[in-house]
Amino acid sequence: MASGDFCSPGEGAEILQQVCVKQFPPCALTEEDLIQNPNFSKLLLSLSQHMDESGLSLTLVKEQAQAWNEVRLRKMAWLRYEILQRIIQELLVDYYVKAQDKNLTSEDKKFHETLEQRLLVTELAQLSGPSQETEMPPLLGFEKADLLELMPPSQDFVWMRDRLRLEVEEQLKRKCFTLLCYHDPSSDTDGETLKAAKVWKLPEVLVGEKQQCLEARSQQKEQLVLLEKKRATYSQALLRCLTLLQRLLQEHRLKTQSELDRINAQYLEVKCSAMILKMRMEEVKVLSDTYSAEKVEVHRLIRDRLEGAIRLQEQDMEKSRLVLKTYEVLGEDFENLVKEYTQLKQATENKRWALQEFSKP
Repeated sequence: MASGDFCSPGEGAEILQQVCVKQFPPCALTEEDLIQNPNFSKLLLSLSQHMDESGLSLTLVKEQAQAWNEVRLRKMAWLRYEILQRIIQELLVDYYVKAQDKNLTSEDKKFHETLEQRLLVTELAQLSGPSQETEMPPLLGFEKADLLELMPPSQDFVWMRDRLRLEVEEQLKRKCFTLLCYHDPSSDTDGETLKAAKVWKLPEVLVGEKQQCLEARSQQKEQLVLLEKKRATYSQALLRCLTLLQRLLQEHRLKTQSELDRINAQYLEVKCSAMILKMRMEEVKVLSDTYSAEKVEVHRLIRDRLEGAIRLQEQDMEKSRLVLKTYEVLGEDFENLVKEYTQLKQATENKRWALQEFSKP
């Protein structure tokens, strides 16, 4: 509440949005949503005081931490037992391999037999132990006291235990060096003292690397949330841009299309006129290169005379057309008269030709 008294609504919504992104599972809440729903914003703010980043209540978080701590302790105890058990099993396997190769000394044989006997008797004793509590018959009819009688002598057991400690230490050292070389291959050429120092610091290095991985994973989740937010913002901005482009096309492009077409038509017209003038100029240039000034003058005089003769012919043709129109008024009688006149003229021409022929000596 105090922060709301000193912050503007926009700043308060931004701070609340950051709290929602951090405290609650990822959700698509924007500043506009929080400003439009103030009561919902107050509810989220009050819930954030009783919840952690995982969405659990603070009480459950505390109980969960205690449970995980107990699980971690039990897991460590089980891992110690499991590691020791596996190392002992590996020692026995190595013993069987060496026994086949006949590379065992008497002490090695005694050590492995005592170890195997002790291990088997202990396992059988553990199996027969719960039968007394559940009031079930013992395994194979053996009581626990019967199994304890099969234990190796105490001197052999003490000797085997001391040697087993050394063998386990040596086996653990080899495994630690193997793990170190796997984590840092450059350590393969180091001496045992330097390897031991690196192995001593290896748990801290692994814990640091694990913490870095967890932090990187957390940052990745935050980046994914920001990416989704930016993707939504980008989509909205893209839709607004598309709307603006559509409005620009409708309001400006379609209105100016007719004016643009008119300007293009005028441009094409001017361009066509320029092309015609250029063709005329090329024609004149070709003529000027082909004919001299005297030839051009003679051609001009010939053209003038021909144009004068054409005009006279057109005048005569116009007069003849007028005369024909006058004769056309007379109708079919005029046509018969023309035919008769033509025949008479033809007969006269024939007789005149015959007379000329007869007049020749």
